[in-house]
Amino acid sequence: MTAADVVVLVAAVVACLAAVVSVAAAAILVTQVRRLESAVEALRNDAVPLVGEARQVAGEAALELERVGRVLQGTESVTATVDSASRLAQRAFANPLVKVLAIRAGAASGLRQLREPAPTPPKRQAR
Repeated sequence: MTAADVVVLVAAVVACLAAVVSVAAAAILVTQVRRLESAVEALRNDAVPLVGEARQVAGEAALELERVGRVLQGTESVTATVDSASRLAQRAFANPLVKVLAIRAGAASGLRQLREPAPTPPKRQAR
């Protein structure tokens, strides 16, 4: 055997080893791709119903928000009505009420003065 034959033989062995390693790597990759496909399929089987439920819950939440909005509008309306009624009551009763309280205070003071004897003035001492 000549040196060229040895080089060709070594190259053939290296090429065969590379082919075997490539086939082994391809087999490992095919196995991993199949495992990944099964994991994706399991995820899809679990996620699709969850997404459907999430959409349903989001729709129900939107309906509840609409209801809450309507309740808040009604509450604002009632608040405005009560506020306007309290302002009207204040305008209607404030002045007469102040007058009644003033008359009551004056009458109480007058009655107190009528009940109590008039104080006698102090006597002056002669110098």
